Amino acid sequence: MTRGNWFRLLLSRRQFLRSFSSDAFDPPPFLPSRRVVVTGVGMVTPLGCGVKTTWKRLIQGECGVRAITLDDLKMNGFDREVQLRAFEQLTSKVAATVPCGTNPGEFQDELWLNSKEHRSISRFIGYALCATDEALKDANWIPSTLDEKERTGVSIGAGIGSIIDVMDAAKMICEKNLRRISPFFIPRILINMASGHVSIKYGFQGPNHAAVTACATGAHSVGDAARMIQFGDADVMVAGGTEASIDALSIAGFCRSRALTTKYNTVPQQASRPFDCDRDGFVIGEGCGIFVLEELEHAKKRGAKIYAELRGYGTSGDAYHITQPHFSGRGAILAMTRALNQSGLHPSQVDYINAHATSTLLGDAVEANAIQHVFSDHAASGALAFSSTKGATGHLLGAAGAVEAIFAVLTIHHGIPPLTLNLKKPDPIFTGEFMPLTTSKHMNVKAALSNSFGFGGTNSSLLFASIN
Repeated sequence: MTRGNWFRLLLSRRQFLRSFSSDAFDPPPFLPSRRVVVTGVGMVTPLGCGVKTTWKRLIQGECGVRAITLDDLKMNGFDREVQLRAFEQLTSKVAATVPCGTNPGEFQDELWLNSKEHRSISRFIGYALCATDEALKDANWIPSTLDEKERTGVSIGAGIGSIIDVMDAAKMICEKNLRRISPFFIPRILINMASGHVSIKYGFQGPNHAAVTACATGAHSVGDAARMIQFGDADVMVAGGTEASIDALSIAGFCRSRALTTKYNTVPQQASRPFDCDRDGFVIGEGCGIFVLEELEHAKKRGAKIYAELRGYGTSGDAYHITQPHFSGRGAILAMTRALNQSGLHPSQVDYINAHATSTLLGDAVEANAIQHVFSDHAASGALAFSSTKGATGHLLGAAGAVEAIFAVLTIHHGIPPLTLNLKKPDPIFTGEFMPLTTSKHMNVKAALSNSFGFGGTNSSLLFASIN
């Protein structure tokens, strides 16, 4: 790029940013009067199965990333030579996998996936069922009457679904053995079947919804569910995102798009390093995060425990590129600004941000610039705490937005913001007091924002606040 072109690019960015005023946070002319609160949460993550296990390990600074093996590629139907050749060609050999087994804090395949009744359930659906079970128990919401079930809905999305089932079916086609394709093939790969199975299991007859917006899926699913409550479509919504795409084809696809880290195959726990100068791509992860969202008066009437209120939900589109964010950060700025506007809060009232930062060169820098612009003096003063938890969990794709939104809510609930792991050499964009969290501290967190951005330029910001 010539010096003249670079100057014009910088000038256009400055002109764009001037169009946003950090003081102009007026609420829109109409907001629904029904308030939405969080009364239950459930999780399956690379740090463990369950909220308690995941949160404890996160706050302790532990990491769920490890080296992958042939078994992780899930190519059991292929001969050993084909598996080895595929494994050797992968340039990224680290992943954040859900720990599975029968020990406490592990996901139990036998319970959620391997029974005869579960033949139509693939792994991403199983994760959703497991996390939903925990969230409903946490909320103490098991409706029994027809009216309660009709007023309870489900909004669970995924970014990709079950690629491994597609691989297996494609192999059978190549072998001209179509009769062996499972009659459950289609139900196992459909994204909306996570919501469908939850709805069927519990008899929830309210809205049955599934967002598919790449890495913003979980956040959009939660935000959409909140709006359904606000506009009276339901009183309670089970909402979140789920993903299980650690397989040969998914890893190979992201490798070919140069999105995954390749420098840290021998030291996997150092591979996911958001905001660090030595970052070179994200670590693919899997898991699920589920909320129970509820209309405030409905929650109060039944004496429910309330974690926080969902005050703002901002969405936007970059309208720029299929994988790269706009250099100005305009999409992130719009999403955060719209969440703030809807909440009625000023930027200075936000105490913590769970950043989307995935450990990619461009994405992390663009988000940091956007945060700095929207929160201005508040960010520069060091009063705004922010971190990316992907150093611990990797990037959970369609589940990331929901899991990280739960982290934001738990930060309000416990008063302990999680750290950014592997931040050894902060990106030069960070100066003075504007720096991601790397040391643990207790603080009074009354409002927390969670960012999620996805391929295709789709963006979402969720703003939670302690209940007044």
